[in-house]
Amino acid sequence: MRIELPKETERLGAVLIHGIQKVFELESGLETDLERPGNGLMIQRMPYEAENEIEKRMAIVIPMRNERIKLVEGVLTGIPNQCLTFIVSNSSRSPVDRFAIEKDAFERFARFTSKQIVLVHQKDPCLAEACRAAGYTAILDEKDGLIKSGKAEGMILAKLLVSLSGCRYIGFIDADNYFPGSVLEYVREYAAGFFIGKSNYIMVRISWHSKPKIIDDGLFFAKWGRTSRQTNHFLNMFIAAYTGFETDIIKTGNAGEHAMTMDLALTLDYSSGYSIEPNHFINIFERFGGLGGKSLSEEIIEKHVQIFQIESRNPHLHNVGKGEGHVEEMTCGAFQVISQSPLCPENIKKKLQQEIAVMQQEFPNSVKPVDYYPSLSGINETAFMEAIREQPYADVIQKCYKRKI
Repeated sequence: MRIELPKETERLGAVLIHGIQKVFELESGLETDLERPGNGLMIQRMPYEAENEIEKRMAIVIPMRNERIKLVEGVLTGIPNQCLTFIVSNSSRSPVDRFAIEKDAFERFARFTSKQIVLVHQKDPCLAEACRAAGYTAILDEKDGLIKSGKAEGMILAKLLVSLSGCRYIGFIDADNYFPGSVLEYVREYAAGFFIGKSNYIMVRISWHSKPKIIDDGLFFAKWGRTSRQTNHFLNMFIAAYTGFETDIIKTGNAGEHAMTMDLALTLDYSSGYSIEPNHFINIFERFGGLGGKSLSEEIIEKHVQIFQIESRNPHLHNVGKGEGHVEEMTCGAFQVISQSPLCPENIKKKLQQEIAVMQQEFPNSVKPVDYYPSLSGINETAFMEAIREQPYADVIQKCYKRKI
């Protein structure tokens, strides 16, 4: 890949937020290929060998719930073979066992492609017991003792599983992506961010090039959705309140397609529902921004937390049949985690609370309380591994776990 280096960066304590980077080539050749003269100061070339080495140490997670099988198979097609793939499904088990159908389809796909796929169901009692044994009970439902429903809880479960595998990087891809080529591009862009980064604490977030919509019997390539505009606006206001300079640096407040080093993934706290993506920014600011008189560790000050935002070249087309309430729920989740931060300036908090009150009147079912979950840094990996050892999905994890220890 050939990618633009960041042209602008905002700094908040030990956090470096890089501006949007453009991709100039999706494939830039081998390391041994003769490099023609060019502006090497502005463009970073990542040869195939370097990309391949990073992808070997990367796990890709697909959270899903009742998605079309062929749609998810397309996503799997786009994931490089060398990546360890985790599918966390919360699909219904009755009256039709959709998970059993998924299991049959994805295991067949894995046999044909020799791809390493770990498929688990979010409501598996064994996984709930493993969380309990590992000392991480925050995501368990008090009513039934199982892992709570929700995309965020599935993502946290995935991080627990990936932490056992020894993978250094973890990336997320939404299951409702219609273009396998865009999936492949996202993984390459994750690798590019890790390749450029100079820290063990790196997050890479994808800014979609466009989202095609059909308007008047033609395609219109919209760049920003309403939720993205609003979330980005308030996150940038949050930063400006502390730096004293207006900014529009954040363009990926709701990025479902994102990746991070496992060092960072195990350090962050998390929130529930669709708020988990914008809360990445808020929690990083709280932990590493040096705000509110909070001191920073020497390691973080020295290494920094780097946030890369990379603009994709492929358009992004996903399932748009989730309704208006879905958009409002995403927006409200973002507003809640920003306004509920103890570091949120009072004027911003007031504006957000007014927006939430309006949404509560118009879409009452979209305003849901946000749960907060502690970091995964204190989990007992040995106890978790022991609890799932006899499960069929543990085979791949066990092999990686043995390599890790």
